[in-house]
Amino acid sequence: MATYRLKVNGQTHDIEALPDTPLLWVLRDNLHMTGTKFGCGVAQCGACTVYMDGSPLRACSMPVSGVENSEITTIEGLAGREAEAVQKAWVARDVPQCGYCQSGQIMSAIALLQANKNPTDQDIDLAMNGNICRCATYVRIRAAIHDAAQSLRG
Repeated sequence: MATYRLKVNGQTHDIEALPDTPLLWVLRDNLHMTGTKFGCGVAQCGACTVYMDGSPLRACSMPVSGVENSEITTIEGLAGREAEAVQKAWVARDVPQCGYCQSGQIMSAIALLQANKNPTDQDIDLAMNGNICRCATYVRIRAAIHDAAQSLRG
């Protein structure tokens, strides 16, 4: 065991964990931030997406030892124009069915809109690639991203 100092959603936490403990389990088990989900454990489904220093990262495959001195943002810590636009569009388009993948979907959508305020379908598909929705709401996800982008340009 070792102690790691993590900055998550603007707050600093000292965490006792093994060096290879995935960040996902530190967030969920140590910090009780359960918005980030476990889906596959091999960084293929996107349910565990968080930001590390502003960039999307799969928390299931990143060891806690690799994120010390980085700014981690989870779904619980989202704020700003893009986050508000995506959340409103998600509700308006009734995107979630089961909802399990949605925190990862939303994190990826916000990262896209922070980089590109006018994404094409191809831009959206590329940015959302690797975010699996078991309920197959991809058409609503794409429409919601277009709606959010329009409101940001608006």
